[in-house]
Amino acid sequence: MTAQTFVLPVGTPVPSPASLHSPGALLSMVSAAQTSTAATTPKEVVGPAAAYGKRATVPAATAPLNRAAVPTSRAADTISYPEPARSMTLDECKKNMGGSARVYIKSRFAVCTAQQVTTVWAKKSGSIGTSTYYVYIRGSVPKEADRTMSFDYNVTGFKTVGKTGVAGLKIGLRGVIPKGTTAPSDAKPVMNKALPVTKTWPQMKAAPHYTHTLRYAPGQGMGGAAMDLVYAVYQPEITSTLPAGWVGTSPVTGKPFIFAPRWDSASYLRNSTGAGKPANKGGAAFSMIATLEYSSQPGAPEKAVADHIKLAFTNPKATKPLNALKDVPGDTIDQPLSRLYLDKKRAARNRAVAIRECKRYWGKNYTAGGKQCDEFPFASTYEGSAIEEYDVHVERKGP
Repeated sequence: MTAQTFVLPVGTPVPSPASLHSPGALLSMVSAAQTSTAATTPKEVVGPAAAYGKRATVPAATAPLNRAAVPTSRAADTISYPEPARSMTLDECKKNMGGSARVYIKSRFAVCTAQQVTTVWAKKSGSIGTSTYYVYIRGSVPKEADRTMSFDYNVTGFKTVGKTGVAGLKIGLRGVIPKGTTAPSDAKPVMNKALPVTKTWPQMKAAPHYTHTLRYAPGQGMGGAAMDLVYAVYQPEITSTLPAGWVGTSPVTGKPFIFAPRWDSASYLRNSTGAGKPANKGGAAFSMIATLEYSSQPGAPEKAVADHIKLAFTNPKATKPLNALKDVPGDTIDQPLSRLYLDKKRAARNRAVAIRECKRYWGKNYTAGGKQCDEFPFASTYEGSAIEEYDVHVERKGP
């Protein structure tokens, strides 16, 4: 008796047992199976974790802005966008997995990934069967005033066709921080004991949900008290071990896309002091590029700002100051904006340079009639108007 296990993207078609008798019937799964060269790091990851494994070339699926939660009766410069989501349901994760999407980013506090595991079982009698299950992993930061991250593992979609050996198949779940992927390297993680876990197919089907928690205590990060920053890589692992008597590669280990958690205690955080609980001061998030959505639709309160940003992306030469080589960053994952947090002097200089240009083109009274000096990239980013004064290597292609 032989068995062959494939670690696959969610939604990979599984051939029927009858078709598996034909030569080449497994080729589709072989080509889709995870290999040693498969991507494990989302394209959106930033910071030290971005250097781990192989980076994806396909962007993650992202959640659209909830327009109903954005006030429509306020001026564009006072709009308060909804708080980022801190939770994700299993159904949300399932809905956004499959096809080219291997990662779903709902917010910087809620991310998920998944894998499909399919085994083809063959007996000497000629009978062939298949078994499939899916593992969804949702990472979240449930509370702003708690540094704890939660990773919810759900094993679902148990399905067998034909005769199989699933009664003795063992499924293992583990969440690890690979050696050398924490910065600083001497920071110590605290995890609960929900994982690792190994159960047979029937046992896992009866108890399919596990919550693994992870946190780093404050005071052991980089950047001193101003930042207290800790980066890490969290790698889920799924193992499938054949029952005794079945011949084939075993165990087979699948590695879904990584999570890139970070912790810090910077003064700009709302929980920077811990509100009387020093062990919880600061916060946690995933080190992934966030998307800020602006609408240029009629009636949107931020329409004027959206129109300006759209012009900067689509026809930068039409914006001021005039520059035929202008290439405005911020519209792609490969050219993101980097927010200024602590360097208030530089942010003020970005704003001053923008105002200087507004006066240059529209005069000292450019604000007449309620106008504003609207700049992009924002003054609160490193790519702001004064970037050439701070980075001598920047070519004059910016704003």
